[in-house]
Amino acid sequence: MSTGQHYFIEKNDAGKYAVRAKDSNRASALFDTQAEAIAHVKQLNPDDHPDVEHVRHTGTGPDKWRPA
Repeated sequence: MSTGQHYFIEKNDAGKYAVRAKDSNRASALFDTQAEAIAHVKQLNPDDHPDVEHVRHTGTGPDKWRPA
């Protein structure tokens, strides 16, 4: 069953990957790897291409989002 939501995957301060729906205030799930988080989003909405936060920092934080 597809949720129809668009998702973001962000790395939190504890080093976990958080899956968050667009316009939500908190994560719906946490994973140890980015691949696990992407697979979870594909289960929630197979048609979505989640935006994944870069882990490369350019001084002020992650530089950009990229599609998974």
